[in-house]
Amino acid sequence: MSRYWSPVVHRLTPYVPGEQPKLPQLVKLNTNENPYPPSPRVVAAIAGELAADGGLLRLYPDPNADQLRAAIATRYGEFGIGTEQVFVGNGSDEVLALAFMALLKHELPILFPDITYSFYPVYCALYEIACVTVPLSEDFQIRVDDYDVANGGIIFPNPNAPTGCLLPLAAIEQLLLRQQQSVVVVDEAYVDFGGASAIALVNRHANLLVVHTLSKSRSLAGLRVGYAIGQRDLIEALERVKNSFNSYPLDRLAIVGAVAAMADEEHFESTRQAVIRSREKLRSALLALGFSVLPSAANFIFVRHPQHDAGELAARLRQRGIIVRHFLLPRIEQYLRITIGSDTQCASLIQALQELLAKR
Repeated sequence: MSRYWSPVVHRLTPYVPGEQPKLPQLVKLNTNENPYPPSPRVVAAIAGELAADGGLLRLYPDPNADQLRAAIATRYGEFGIGTEQVFVGNGSDEVLALAFMALLKHELPILFPDITYSFYPVYCALYEIACVTVPLSEDFQIRVDDYDVANGGIIFPNPNAPTGCLLPLAAIEQLLLRQQQSVVVVDEAYVDFGGASAIALVNRHANLLVVHTLSKSRSLAGLRVGYAIGQRDLIEALERVKNSFNSYPLDRLAIVGAVAAMADEEHFESTRQAVIRSREKLRSALLALGFSVLPSAANFIFVRHPQHDAGELAARLRQRGIIVRHFLLPRIEQYLRITIGSDTQCASLIQALQELLAKR
């Protein structure tokens, strides 16, 4: 600690991202990255932008990233989404951070699940936003009725993280109708792996903001692109905060790469279906080993073994060069979150678990 820090810095407990170790022959199943490369169009688009000795890099990018916003709007044209309803940022984490300041900072506390994305309480501490956590059910489901209290806004991932459980669109619409005085932010980082997007509800509900990322289903975690879709007044609020902080959140390479990724529907569909198939295959294999596995609509699964400590299993897997995510948090300390890797990676995990469980 330093005497030069501002008071808010002393109060912060920063978000801890998934470990990014540099171990040889690592089977990395802890950060929900896509096991498949992005569309070849992305690489070609970035190479094109770098042509002529990268001369375009001396120029600022489009501060509004209108080309990307138009590409995203086109992707969701079936829902009547226009370019003016799209906001883009440096990863969905930045988009969420701006949403907390622009739409969720009110006198009443905001609501989110007690087991959820751990960045939410970090944002609340940073922006001094009061919050109340709403317990999930015993089987880790969001119960819409539990949110029928006065609030300054509601946010949750769908599918939820780290559980992978999905809230149906009908339940989300019920929540929107009950909470018309509050903004409801639906964080859909993983929805492409098994859910229906709430973007279909945007033009029916003025209080809905849906946040997406290209990190997961578009295999672009290293490019850092996220976006939000909502009615125009919500998007304007995000723009006002963004332009009071950083007018150029996306660089030229990110913009052209993201546009190319959004355009390649065939690659997107083939890779997401491959992840879904691997998830179901891994789920079956883990059930056969005696694990309890929550139903998942994400690119990860949440599991526990009734006879083996989760922390011990994670440590022993790490000794074998396989890392998974273990959360030392109430209610889920005996669960492991396992990213869906390639079939080869998943096979290595199952083989290691077979050997570890056989030793007991």
